[in-house]
Amino acid sequence: MRLLTGRRTRMAAGASVAAFALVLGTAAEAWAVRYYPVAPGVRLNVRSGPGTTYGIVRVLPEGAYVPIFCQTPGQTVTGPYGTSNIWDNIDSGEYVSDAYVNTGSDGYVASRCAD
Repeated sequence: MRLLTGRRTRMAAGASVAAFALVLGTAAEAWAVRYYPVAPGVRLNVRSGPGTTYGIVRVLPEGAYVPIFCQTPGQTVTGPYGTSNIWDNIDSGEYVSDAYVNTGSDGYVASRCAD
């Protein structure tokens, strides 16, 4: 075991602590996001904005789970979980209607997306 003496060793130890804190910060952020199931039997369109007039970016397969980073109001849609104007941001520039995601709530379950 090496004693932490001398300038170079202290800098290396400081760098290790900084790297460890960076890893912890990243892990903590990952833990803050919850994943929710898409309605059974549904292949869900992912859109570039909060409404069906926005282009389809991709289609999620049946049985998919989605992270919800934030939520925003948009076009009202009716789906398996009711009628809602809430849209879930699942990735950068990617939205799905909350009416197709089983969040267990009719309201917001994540913070509002920044404009």
